[in-house]
Amino acid sequence: MDIERINEHTVKFYISYVDIEERGFEQDEIWYNREKSEQLFWEMMDEARDQDDFFADGPLWIQVQALEKGIEVIVTKAQLSKDGQKLELPIGLDKIIDIQVDEQLEALFDQQLEDAIDPYYNIDGTLGFIVRFEDFEHVISLSHRLRLEDITNELYLFENRYYLYVEFDETLHDEDEMDGILSVILEYGEESVLTIHRIQEYGKTIIREDALAVISKHFPPKQ
Repeated sequence: MDIERINEHTVKFYISYVDIEERGFEQDEIWYNREKSEQLFWEMMDEARDQDDFFADGPLWIQVQALEKGIEVIVTKAQLSKDGQKLELPIGLDKIIDIQVDEQLEALFDQQLEDAIDPYYNIDGTLGFIVRFEDFEHVISLSHRLRLEDITNELYLFENRYYLYVEFDETLHDEDEMDGILSVILEYGEESVLTIHRIQEYGKTIIREDALAVISKHFPPKQ
């Protein structure tokens, strides 16, 4: 995938159909499956954040164009007007941004990052969260701060970064408890929009069960 930073508000992606299929998606899914199109979009945004420090921190204008061998996506962060009421494009960008998005991809137009970390809703009713760590030492520090008893937590390595997957059962844990746990975890890592399915398929499993407890046991805290 090619990423071109147009300016501080706008980034342009080009992703080939070959790349899309290598990521585990079918071409038809991108146009007609809302969940799959959102999944691919946020993977692209995650890479833009990693490679070019482009953070999706508000409403987004999105243009999607199907090309012969791939898809071009232009993403622009909408700006508030001076009175703080009206959303508008940065000056000059209205000439190159078409905010009309294909109906099948309107979910992407409506999506925006919120302050809270977004969960994955699993078929069994559990809520899954993925947090990325730049350094294993951060995971070790977290393991001595937080014990997740009776809460699924797994550790993976993907593209030289560590990912902690935490899964809650809403029947056992209320919203305040989950928020408290996640707030501690996010002191050491940051939210990732990668899916657990992609990480499991292309990454390496480090610890499958009770990851934080295992790390705490084998890696003493630094003095």
